[in-house]
Amino acid sequence: MSFLNPLLLLAAVGIALPILAHLLNRFQVQHTDWAAMRFLNRSVRVRSRQIKLRDLLLLILRCVAVILLVLALARPAWTGSSWLPGERRAGVVIAIDSSFSMGKGSEGSTRFDEALKRVEVIRGKMAPGDPVTLVLLGDDSRVVLRNMAYDRDRFADALEAESVSPGSLNLGTVPKELADLVADMEAPQKEIYLITDGQARDWKQPSAQLREGLAELGTLAEVFVVPVPGDSANLAVTDLELVSGVLRKGTTARYRATVRNCGTSPASNIAVQCRVDDVQIDSKVIPLIEPGSSETVSLFVPFHNAGATQITAQIDGDTLPEDNVRRTVAVVRDKVSVICVDGSSGDAGRLVVAALMARADGAQSEDYLVRSVPWLSFPAENLDEVDVVVFADVPEITEEQSAQLARFVRNGNGLIWFAGDSVKAGAWNERAATGEGALLPAKIGTVVDTSDALGAGKPLDPEMPDHNVCLPLLSLPEDLFNETRFLRQVEVEPSPASFTVLQLAGSGAPVLVEQSLGRGHVFMFTTTAETAWNNMALTPVFPMVMQQMVTYLAGREFERPRTVGDSLALTYVEQPDASDAVFDTPSGETITVPVKEHRGQYVALLETAPEAGYYEARVSVQAAGVPIAVNVDPRESDVACLPEAELRANIEGLGLNVAASDDELASAIEATRTGRSAWRFFMIAALAFLLFESLFADRLLTRGSAKQEAPATPEPQNA
Repeated sequence: MSFLNPLLLLAAVGIALPILAHLLNRFQVQHTDWAAMRFLNRSVRVRSRQIKLRDLLLLILRCVAVILLVLALARPAWTGSSWLPGERRAGVVIAIDSSFSMGKGSEGSTRFDEALKRVEVIRGKMAPGDPVTLVLLGDDSRVVLRNMAYDRDRFADALEAESVSPGSLNLGTVPKELADLVADMEAPQKEIYLITDGQARDWKQPSAQLREGLAELGTLAEVFVVPVPGDSANLAVTDLELVSGVLRKGTTARYRATVRNCGTSPASNIAVQCRVDDVQIDSKVIPLIEPGSSETVSLFVPFHNAGATQITAQIDGDTLPEDNVRRTVAVVRDKVSVICVDGSSGDAGRLVVAALMARADGAQSEDYLVRSVPWLSFPAENLDEVDVVVFADVPEITEEQSAQLARFVRNGNGLIWFAGDSVKAGAWNERAATGEGALLPAKIGTVVDTSDALGAGKPLDPEMPDHNVCLPLLSLPEDLFNETRFLRQVEVEPSPASFTVLQLAGSGAPVLVEQSLGRGHVFMFTTTAETAWNNMALTPVFPMVMQQMVTYLAGREFERPRTVGDSLALTYVEQPDASDAVFDTPSGETITVPVKEHRGQYVALLETAPEAGYYEARVSVQAAGVPIAVNVDPRESDVACLPEAELRANIEGLGLNVAASDDELASAIEATRTGRSAWRFFMIAALAFLLFESLFADRLLTRGSAKQEAPATPEPQNA
């Protein structure tokens, strides 16, 4: 036997109260009138044993009542068979997978609907008053009911209001979350029901950490894994990205939409629609997508007006609508202005301008300006009319210029930095590469030789990260990377906040490093823009990278799509007038977020994006909004479920139960629910003893009073 409230057993010392009262009552002095003393003494002697027996019986009744009451409050419980009476009770944690894959339809019912049917089976085995917790699992798990005394109507109302969320399931965090919830419960037996569609991506090869967490969970409670599988057919738009073009008014940009067939059968004639601000402007058809494969289509987006533009790629006719849409935002400018500050003989500036103007029709028009100026003329330039600044082999800058460039970048603009023979590393490190909020993403070291024994330089590494700048390079044949050679570069020490975009093959030495600074970004090349240290400017790599960087830098932080569950940030260059920012959600809810200072800049942070769609970020309630695109996690789109037999095999030995049908679930609950609670029995027994003791004491008191009030029998007279 165990006790749910063992500390209350200390109240058993209360048994001393009736004993103490009994002992004190024994020493009370009784006064009797003298007239009948000799007759009373004889009566007391006759009844003394009888009185002591009655007092002892009352004492025992009171002590037993106290002990039973203490046991009831301590809530005794046990598991297994026992001769002791008790009710079959259990504390229940019902965890339902609410990730968007549970919205997959099949035969007029979704997987989430099937999960609710399993909940009904569990509810049928619960008794009123049983502690119950209901939690919806996802990116950000939400506890709907926590340790509530079960009430059928209230539970039904809470469950009816819930639905599938647009987030994905992070199965690795589930054991810890459920362990915390079950630890809050007080019950003779604890049960956890994990109702999920059992996606193969989660359960096929569970990690050692997940297995360890599930095994530990099995020691805390009886765990039931309840799968609600469905078919694997699903099409999803997994990506929408800008491939080429400059985001300026009067141009047309090319976006690439990726559609994946997550099912086991081929899909044909998939129509992909492109919408701009809810107006359809392009449509393409994918003839065939093989099972498990992805296909892409190019969507051409014309920009007729400046400002933020919402771009959407969508497919129709699929049974899982949440991942049929992909969203992004383009901040279109009236013009894009680039200035190259050349610290060399002029070759670097000429090659940068040529790379940016390559294949750009009318590059010298009023909508697109690229020019090169000598380093000594830079102080006279007005950066208010510039979007991107390129520094090529510039020897040094002053502290004032470093502060000016930092403000320029923080305001949402871009900086590209190239190394060279003229660069004074010490001056740059002191004024722009060290300290909190440094302008450059890496500390500059010495120049090193990267050529081999034959005098040939090292090529670029063809393995590139998932970065916007690398997108056009992915279409190049690998031999072009071998033709792009680097003979020298500066050694750098990247800052913790930086990111390596391009590196040398073999050594992994950084060639291009990036960091965010306020609203803008800084790119740092460890080599030159001209041909002294490499032949990059003579290959197709250079114009592709330069044009893509300018497009990336000329954008805004709102252009980068987020995923459901990510945080949304609104940054400020200077301290804003309003103390709060406002985020309008796709469903129309307005969320107010305080503006806080962080690392020298002001940020309003919405910690979690709870739904997919377009958010409007505003610096105040009255200000105009800027859209932010939020998409679902494409990994959740792989809705294939693990077969029941394989699921059982993968979790074998972890102490978990698998119940794949209603009947199997009901039988498993009956077979494993052995927990019994006897507090009601002990409470009823305690009340019965108290009642009996009260009636018995009252009876004795009544009889005693009647005898005292009866008239005394007159003593017979002697003749």
